[in-house]
Amino acid sequence: MVRVLAVNGSPRRAKGNTALVLRSLLEGAEAAGAETETVIVDELELKPCTCGAMRCWYGTPGECCIRDGMDAVYPRLRAADTLVLASPVYVPLPGRMQDFLNRVCPLMEPRLEFHDGRTRARVRPGVALRRIALVTTGDWWERENSARLVGIARELAEVMNIGFAGAAIRPHALAMWKDKQLTPGAVEALAAAKRAGTELVRDGTMSEETLAAVSRPLVPEETLRGMYNNWLRGD
Repeated sequence: MVRVLAVNGSPRRAKGNTALVLRSLLEGAEAAGAETETVIVDELELKPCTCGAMRCWYGTPGECCIRDGMDAVYPRLRAADTLVLASPVYVPLPGRMQDFLNRVCPLMEPRLEFHDGRTRARVRPGVALRRIALVTTGDWWERENSARLVGIARELAEVMNIGFAGAAIRPHALAMWKDKQLTPGAVEALAAAKRAGTELVRDGTMSEETLAAVSRPLVPEETLRGMYNNWLRGD
């Protein structure tokens, strides 16, 4: 059975748009037969990485020297074959999500290789992880606003010598709602996120067609810009 571990890095935890899109994707993964679990980063009370000497590589290989909420997460990370990172766009990431990413270093061993001009490591023996996917939401209109987060997720996968399965991006997530109800366009986008989850489990990746449907425009750019600028003026 495919095991999917989702890591929700949104400070809004289970109540935000990031969690909403993530839940749809995981529903699709479960429909394809996967076992899924979600970790909420803000509930872990993580400490930042302070071991600049790479102790988890050379001192206590595979073990983090910091004792906190990650202790319970490491076994789940090692057992999952698919890791779904979920985060809203900040500049570029919420702080605790960055702490989480720094703390995955014990999963890698310093068996370094050089590919296409870049140094790469690999996951340790006993770590099942084979792919990373991304779910991200942002309030600006264009999906390119998530480019930095996509790059971070892709780079992490490449450093670990595993696959990057794609990014389910929901731009201008604010426009998913009208009068506290999901719009018809948002319902279609969430249905696409569910299809993406099914593809992730079934095919090991998410198709560009499906990901484009997740990101489909919900309002014209001018409309969204006007909404923000009116708020700024207090209209």
